[in-house]
Parts: sequence; structure tokens; C-alpha cells
Amino acid sequence: STRQHVSNIQVMQNFDRSRYTGRWYAVAKKDPVGLFLLDNVVAQFSVDESGKMTAIAQGRVIILNNWEMCANMFGTFEDTPDPAKFKMRYWGAAAYLQSGNDDHWVIDTDYDNYAIHYSCREVDLDGTCLDGYSFIFSRHPTGLRPEDQKIVTDKKKEICFLGKYRRVSHTGFCESS
Repeated sequence: STRQHVSNIQVMQNFDRSRYTGRWYAVAKKDPVGLFLLDNVVAQFSVDESGKMTAIAQGRVIILNNWEMCANMFGTFEDTPDPAKFKMRYWGAAAYLQSGNDDHWVIDTDYDNYAIHYSCREVDLDGTCLDGYSFIFSRHPTGLRPEDQKIVTDKKKEICFLGKYRRVSHTGFCESS
């Protein structure tokens, strides 16, 4: 079946958060239900001296139907027993942006080129994901290297999101605003 039990999804083994830090460009995304960053999505991960991970993300949004702006989002990550699975508390720099708590799972990364993120917001009664989202990140704003494409495609299949991603363009929208 193309539906996978959320509890069976494999995440990155021996995840090293310090190597994950720095800037990641979202090159593809699978949207959840509701307001979400449209494009120009860039995330910057940091780890403080106590080992706590935080992130700042930016991206273009349209609010109130037609007001286009660059949203700044903040996130703090709470550890779980699995080093690649975090609970993320997030909020926007402005009151009308969403806030909440989501899972933040690192499915796979080589730290230097690509990373696959996954979050299920709502698990169905049968254990599959009812509402979830995912980012494919690259260290390069131009996208994934050809040799990373296949790995990423295989992982998209594993998390049952193959064919559900949209490309994320980088036009410099957030750099100018």
C-alpha cells in the first residue's frame, strides 16, 4: 500500500545536530492544510552551548487574500528519545502568522548538500498521516545536485509524499524586503 504507518517511518540514524546547523534552502515542499510559506523559503539552524537547537525561517506568504509579504518564523526544538525527531514550537514575528507545535523529523541528510524534513500534524485512526508537510532542503539555492535526486526520490516514496511536492523558487523576494 502507498500508505505508511507514521510510527514505521525511518528517520536519519545517528543524527548530528551540529553538522545540520547553518543555512538550508527549501527547494521543494509538500504543503499542509492552511496558511503556509509559498516560496523563497530559507531556514537557518543553530545549536547553542547547551546543545539546544533553534531555527529562523523566512519565506513569502500571502495574507488577507492579497497582501504579499516576507514572513519571519522562529522555532525552538525540544529533544525526544530519537536524536532525529524533535518537537518544534514555532511562532511568527507578526501576530497574524501562525504559531503552534509540530513534529520535526529529519528523514535523511548528508549535511553538506541535501536534507529531507517531515512533519505529520494529524495521524489518522489507522496510523497513517492525515495532514502533514515536508521540506526538501539543499545547501545550494540552485537546487539539488543530480546525485542527490535519486536518494531524495526514494525517501519521498518512503514517507508516502511522492508526487505531492511543489518546487520552491528563490527570486530574492525576502532579501529585498
